[in-house]
Amino acid sequence: MHNRLIAALLCPLAVCAQEGWWMAEPIRWVQTNLRQVDATLDAARHAQQLADMRANVCLMGMGGIAAYYPTTTEFHYASPQLPPGRDMFGDFLREAHARKIRVVGRYDLSKTRKEVFDAHPEWFFRQRNGEPVIYNGLYSTCINGGYYRTQAMKILAEGLDKYDVDGLFFNMFGNQARDYSGRYVGLCHCDNCRRLYRQQFGKEIPESPDDDYRKFMFTSSREVAAAIGALIREKRPRAGYFNYIQEHTDGIMSESNTAIARPLPLWPYSASDRVNRARNSQPAKMSVNLNMQFVDYWWRFATVPAGEIALRSWQNISHGGALTFEVNGTLDQQDRQALETAKPVFRWVAEHEQFYAGQSSAARVLLLGSPAGTGRTYSEEPYRGAFRLLSEEHIPFAVSDNLDWLGKRAFDLVVATEWAPAELRRYVEDGGNLLLLSAAPPAFELAPVVRTTPDLRGYIRVRDHAAFPSLRDAGLLLLTGPFTELSASPGAPLTLIPPSLFGPPEFVHIDMKDTSTPAIVTRQLGKGSVTWLPWNLASMYQRLSLPAHAALFRDLVRTLHPRRQLETNAHPLVEMSLMRQKGHTLLHLINLSGHSQTAYFAPVPMTGVEVRVEGAFTSARAQRTPARLPIKRAAGYSTFTVPSLSDYELIALE
Repeated sequence: MHNRLIAALLCPLAVCAQEGWWMAEPIRWVQTNLRQVDATLDAARHAQQLADMRANVCLMGMGGIAAYYPTTTEFHYASPQLPPGRDMFGDFLREAHARKIRVVGRYDLSKTRKEVFDAHPEWFFRQRNGEPVIYNGLYSTCINGGYYRTQAMKILAEGLDKYDVDGLFFNMFGNQARDYSGRYVGLCHCDNCRRLYRQQFGKEIPESPDDDYRKFMFTSSREVAAAIGALIREKRPRAGYFNYIQEHTDGIMSESNTAIARPLPLWPYSASDRVNRARNSQPAKMSVNLNMQFVDYWWRFATVPAGEIALRSWQNISHGGALTFEVNGTLDQQDRQALETAKPVFRWVAEHEQFYAGQSSAARVLLLGSPAGTGRTYSEEPYRGAFRLLSEEHIPFAVSDNLDWLGKRAFDLVVATEWAPAELRRYVEDGGNLLLLSAAPPAFELAPVVRTTPDLRGYIRVRDHAAFPSLRDAGLLLLTGPFTELSASPGAPLTLIPPSLFGPPEFVHIDMKDTSTPAIVTRQLGKGSVTWLPWNLASMYQRLSLPAHAALFRDLVRTLHPRRQLETNAHPLVEMSLMRQKGHTLLHLINLSGHSQTAYFAPVPMTGVEVRVEGAFTSARAQRTPARLPIKRAAGYSTFTVPSLSDYELIALE
C-alpha cells in the first residue's frame, strides 16, 4: 500500500486520469441517494425505470455509513432494513448491467456508528474542547485517523472484490467544519491532526482556518485520495474514480444546487461555470456536475423549478460534460416535477447521443479562474462578472484554474480578474493578449504602482471616445471599490476622477476634479500586449449590471480580439458555446430568458437568430427543431439563421 501511495502522489494529474468509458461514451447519469429504508428496493424495477428514462449510468448507495450488501468487514454495517440474506446492491448491479446501464457505487466514509467510536476513539474528529462531532447518532471520522487511513481501505477492498462496479464515488470527503444543519464544529483537534500540524508548521492548530491550515487539509485529503485511487486501480482497473476533489481522480464532480440562505443574486450559469471550468482546467477528465433536484437540506423532497432543472441539463452538455439528474431516495418521488422535467431531456439526448461524447471547447478566449490548493481564497464576484460579460457578448470562452494550457493550446486573448501569475508574461511575449480587470497588480512588472486605495468612490473619465465607440453617450463611468493608482500618464484614454461632494443636492460634485491618473494601461511585451484596468470593472458589472461597464468591456475585447469567432444578433440571455467533436463543429444555444430574480420560468421563445461563425462550413443542421439551415460564406465566415429557439438548440456544422 505504501508504494502505491507514493506512486500515486508523484503521478501528474493528466497521467493519473484514465481514458475510460467516462471519456469515450455519452453519459446520461442519474444519482439516487438511497436512504437506509431503501435497502428493500426492487432492483429489477429500479433498473427498468432508469432504462425507460434512457439513463446509462446510475450512481447509487453501496457502502460506508450503510452497506446495501451483506458486508463481513469489521466496523462496517449493513442497513438495518436490508432483508436477511438479501444482496440488494448485487441484485441491482446485475439488473443494470443487463440493460447496459453502468453502476457507480457511492460511499460515505465521513461518519460511522458509536460502536466504532467506542472501539477506536482515536479515529475520530475532535472539536477544540475534545468532544466528538455527533450528528443523528453518527460520529464524524478524521481524514488523518485510522478509519480513513486503514479501516476504509478494508471496507473498499471488500466491495471491489465482490462487485464488478463501473466506478466509485465518495461523498463528504475530508473533515467538514459544519454539519448538515449548518452548525459550526470548527477544526479537528484530534491527536493525529495536532501532531501532524506541529510537524509541518511548528505551531498549534488555529482557531479558524488560515492559509497554513487550508494547505494542511488539502495535503491530508489528497494523501487519502491517492491511496483510494491506487486501491481501485489495483482491484478494478477499468472502474472510474469520482470525488469532489480533482487530484488523483478520473472525473471532476460538482453540484448545481440551491439553498434558501444563499446570497443573492442567484447564479443562472451555475452548470455552465462548473463544467466549462472543469473540462478546460483538466481536459483529460470528465465533468460530472450533479443537477440537484431539491431546494435545501431540510426539504429533500421539495423540488426546484422545472425551468432550473432543464437549464442546468442543457448547460451541462453544452460544455462537454455529463447529462445528470439527482434525487434523494428512489425514483418513486412524492414531488415528481423535477423528474418529469428531466425525463424528456434524457430521452432526447439519448436519441442524439452521437453529439454528446468527445466534445472539447473550440474557444480562443480564456477566462482565468482561481487556482486550487494554494491556501488562498478568491472572490467569486469579479470572476462571475467577467463570465457574464463574455457570455452576454456571445464570445466563446474557456475557463481554466491553472496554466497547464501554456504552450499546448493557443488562445488569442486571456481575461484575468484576481489572479495574473508571472507565467502569463511568457504567453504575452509569445504573441498573446492579456486583459487584466483588477486592482491587484499582475505578478510581473507592468507599470509603477503608487498606491492602492481599498474603497474609492469616484468616476472614470472617458477621454478618448474614438477608442471607445460604444461609450459615445457616456463621459463618466461609475467607480467603486479598490483602485490602484499608477504614475501619471497625460495621454491615457481613461483617467480617474476622485471622490467629490455628493450632498446636499446644491453641492453635488461642485468640486469635481479631473486628474491625469490613468485608469487604463496598455503595454507591449514581446509579440503581445497587456491591457490593465487597475480597478474591478467585472465586480461592478456583477453587482450593478451597468451598460457603460459592459460597453467598455466590449470595446476592449474588440481591440484585443478583433477577429471574433462568432457574431450574432441574439439576445444577451442566449448563451452560446462553440465546441469541437470528431468531424463536427457544434454550436449550442441555451435560452436563459426564463430566469428572473429567484425564479426560473419557461424561457421566452425567440426567432430569427442570425449567427456568423468563423469557418467555411458547407452544412448547418439544427437538431432540436430539425432543419437544414441555408449557409452563406464570405471572408472566412459562414452565416446562417436559426429560425426558432425555445429552450435549447444544437447546430451541427460541417
